[in-house]
Amino acid sequence: MTPIAVNTVVLVDDDPDLLSATAQSLELAGWTVVACSSGAKALQAITATFEGVVMTDIRMPQMDGRRLFERIKEIDPDIPVVFITGHADVMQAVEAMQNGAHDFVVKPFASERILQALAGAAERRRATLEQRLLRSKAEEAQAEWPMIGRSAVMAGFRKQLRQIAEADIDTVIEGETGVGKELAARTFHSWGKRKNRPFVVVNCAALPVAMVESELFGHEPGAFPGAARQRIGRIEFANRGVLFLDEIEAAPLETQGKLLRFLEEREITPLGSNEVRSVDVRVVVSTKLDLSDPSNVSQLRADLFHRLNVARIRVPALRDRRADIPSLFAHFAARAADRAGIPTPPISEAVRRTLSDYEWPGNVRELAHFAERFALGLDFSTRKQSTPSLTGGLRERVERYEADAICEALAAAAGDVQKTVEALLLPRKTFYDKVRRYGIDLGRFRPSKAS
Repeated sequence: MTPIAVNTVVLVDDDPDLLSATAQSLELAGWTVVACSSGAKALQAITATFEGVVMTDIRMPQMDGRRLFERIKEIDPDIPVVFITGHADVMQAVEAMQNGAHDFVVKPFASERILQALAGAAERRRATLEQRLLRSKAEEAQAEWPMIGRSAVMAGFRKQLRQIAEADIDTVIEGETGVGKELAARTFHSWGKRKNRPFVVVNCAALPVAMVESELFGHEPGAFPGAARQRIGRIEFANRGVLFLDEIEAAPLETQGKLLRFLEEREITPLGSNEVRSVDVRVVVSTKLDLSDPSNVSQLRADLFHRLNVARIRVPALRDRRADIPSLFAHFAARAADRAGIPTPPISEAVRRTLSDYEWPGNVRELAHFAERFALGLDFSTRKQSTPSLTGGLRERVERYEADAICEALAAAAGDVQKTVEALLLPRKTFYDKVRRYGIDLGRFRPSKAS
């Protein structure tokens, strides 16, 4: 997930000399400055889509800083505002902070004090914007449910899925562990002609061999010791609906033979009965195997493989649709937070790097578990969770290394900027430039007041 860069400041001051000097100082520090000589001009630059911060003098003619602050809150209450004030107006600035202003700077001020105040405002703004982005992506994901993702890979997959769903034919769903094969099968059901009929799941890996016939085909009372009452088998229970056979390759060979006979005849005979019953059911099976590889087919009976090989679709691995990771993460995190009745926390730099760099061998299931731990604030080691990939050009790799090095130095210095820049041998301006570029949250490295 690409960090949101907050590097624009609307600077408001009716003193032209001070406005020009301050703007020049901020531009040298890497800020994009929108200089305004009045509150009215500032409001022209602060729209509902404004993603920067505001620094304004308090004492100005016509519209003073406090009135401008009230107008800004009407546009977007989460825009951080830093006040410039003289000693006589400090109490007004303090009162404004109690009403939601971010910080204030007292004249005369050093450039470092302004940069410090704006860096904190930028971090606050970035966290707000990322929270909004998460909510937006979660809403987008909900609209795409059950098959979330707007990547070209997922668009093609959904199109193929719909075509096969409407065809109402037996289907094999291939895919790695955790990609969502059962979800794809349920989508078949919801998009197909049998959506108002049962969807019955059979975990082939969990079928006890001794009870497989009873589980699948049912039995009559007295069919075997302990059979005190009639049992409707899974296949018959799915009549006129969809039967999902999960992990078909894990079924014992004897069970595979019984399933083959049912697939060919669409008839069952419950244990203890001579009655042959016809069953109208669509069969969807899933497998972790790539059935296009001949070496994998040996785990299935050849005749069963050929019987099933009518329509085949492969659920893409998460690494093949990395563009969908932010939407999926947002959806799972929001769902977990909603269940717990808590707000979704802001994304840290470590979490962002995990989302962008990790290969996700466990696919969507692993991402869902990661998002749930994130939402609940559970302790987890990002380093253990993520192994940085060696993908990307030299610049991308250097940037990842720089971000890691800065985070490690901040952690070692308990968030003390002065100690960090000394340890890294960096000019303070360069340090703040990199913090903004990589979206590093300085606050998370500082000890909490409770400690």
